[in-house]
Amino acid sequence: MARTALRPRSAFRLRTGKTGTAKSGTAKTETAKSGTDPKKKAPKERTAPKEKRSLLALVRRFVAMVAAFAFMVAFAVVLARLTLEPSPASESLTHTNLHPGRSLRAYLDQPELRDAAKQIGGNLLLGIPFGVLVPVLAPRTRGVLRVLLLTAVVMLLVEFAQGAMITGRAFDIDDVILNTTGALIGYVLLGRRLSRAVHR
Repeated sequence: MARTALRPRSAFRLRTGKTGTAKSGTAKTETAKSGTDPKKKAPKERTAPKEKRSLLALVRRFVAMVAAFAFMVAFAVVLARLTLEPSPASESLTHTNLHPGRSLRAYLDQPELRDAAKQIGGNLLLGIPFGVLVPVLAPRTRGVLRVLLLTAVVMLLVEFAQGAMITGRAFDIDDVILNTTGALIGYVLLGRRLSRAVHR
């Protein structure tokens, strides 16, 4: 009776072992036959959207650079007309100013507020395009100090040209200060965001 009781248990173990190995073998053969691995497919599917995004980014960057360059050229023309055109009628009214704040006090002491707003606001507006366009055209100039330094150098050259070669124009250090302040306003409000959006 003991022998007959042990035989079916061992047979059952052998049968289950065989069926288990057979199932695992069939699973391996199915993966070998199909040859498909879901992990390997994922990178191939992801590369296509990345390439499209990179192409779109290049196109956007090119369009933004061309637009910024066009605006910069237009601004340079306007700046040259406003600052480098001779004004013989105002020759007796203009004086060289090397003391910061002197011209600002003269602007504020004018009887009409409109004239002071034109002088101060006009010089501020002349500096705003530097803070907006320069970081887009030259990403290495991104940063407050670099933008301010570049604007100050350009405006100093313009003021020197006014005082040395243009009749009815004079060098004024307060104009340089106002132009640089305008560049700071333009960079903080818009230039920094545009530069980061274009040159990611």
